[in-house]
Amino acid sequence: MQIAEHITNQADALDDLIVRRAESMADTPEQAIAEIAAGLGSGPFAVVMLFVACRYDRTRLAAAVRERLPQETVIGCTTAGEIGISGYLDNSVVAIGLPLSHFRAVPMVIRDLDNFGQSFTVAEALRRRSALADHSPNWGNEFAFLLADGVSMREDGLVAALAPALGTTPLFGGSAADGVRFGETFIFAEGGFRQNTAVVTFIRTPCRIKVFRFDHLVPTDVKMVVTSADPVHRLVHELNAEPAARAYARALGRESEQLSPFIFAAHPVAVRVGDRHHVCSIQRVEENGDLRFLTAIDEGLVLTLARGQDIASHLARSLDELSPGPLPDAIIACECVLRRLEIEKTGVRKPMSETLRRHRVVGFNSYGEQFNMLHVNQTFTGVAIYPPADDSPGT
Repeated sequence: MQIAEHITNQADALDDLIVRRAESMADTPEQAIAEIAAGLGSGPFAVVMLFVACRYDRTRLAAAVRERLPQETVIGCTTAGEIGISGYLDNSVVAIGLPLSHFRAVPMVIRDLDNFGQSFTVAEALRRRSALADHSPNWGNEFAFLLADGVSMREDGLVAALAPALGTTPLFGGSAADGVRFGETFIFAEGGFRQNTAVVTFIRTPCRIKVFRFDHLVPTDVKMVVTSADPVHRLVHELNAEPAARAYARALGRESEQLSPFIFAAHPVAVRVGDRHHVCSIQRVEENGDLRFLTAIDEGLVLTLARGQDIASHLARSLDELSPGPLPDAIIACECVLRRLEIEKTGVRKPMSETLRRHRVVGFNSYGEQFNMLHVNQTFTGVAIYPPADDSPGT
């Protein structure tokens, strides 16, 4: 498909919407960003979000962004799959543009996640949020969007450090990904791709918003206790005082040699916090039989085996509940890679893509999701953005 035809098709799908979105499946980074820039339109934008498949040369793509979007604030990350205008995509670049007519945005880049200081993070976040409020005092809705290096294992500490600066402002986000390789993940900020980095963007708008998360999993009666673990590296050595992989497989009626990413996706474990269970997803089995997790884990935790409902019908119901009246103008979503694995394995990609298209969802598949003070897994997390109540941007 030629660039002009692709952009025309995107524009037809975006008529009368506030939030701009674009996508490209071009082979070269330069052509992909050319299509993205043309699809977003002239702006100006408060922020542009890029979700980038790992196949692209990052140096060339960053240079193309600097050339094609030189006046815009651009943030983004690498992915384990993308959600475009018509649903699930692979090996693509997807972009969201929040126009200055309805949004203000201030990003804060947090480098060296191994050693970030909480006091600096809180002070800097407060300063930037204050500046944002001073600039747009009549716009009463605010949220924070966090992207973090997905193999840094620092997301839990990061959201905890940011919490004092956020107050009641809702936060959501996702961890950058690397397909299903779990190798190197990258954040795009300040004109380039960076590792061991996070970027939190504070966004203010007159548009009505709803930050949400949901999953299709329900707890069972099967429980296991973490009896030996390495919390720093998210490793569980023992469950119920036996090797972790063997104990987990036994709970499923399987052998440890049968464990796979799809098994982890279909049979996750969860921890109860308050009145809710939060999924702690397993990434892989180590050679010594340890289980490596995608979220914080520690000795003494009680893990509850969970089972899934029908993921396609659950998505449709959940998104319908976000739209009891008119549809949102856009939904920006971070969806766990383990959900994507289940979707592909069970053959429901097509109906789920149609649901995503109908509800105007755009986003990416992540190595974990952030929701307020929690780093969670196997969820569909995001923000629904509705037109302003009075249909005007305000000042």
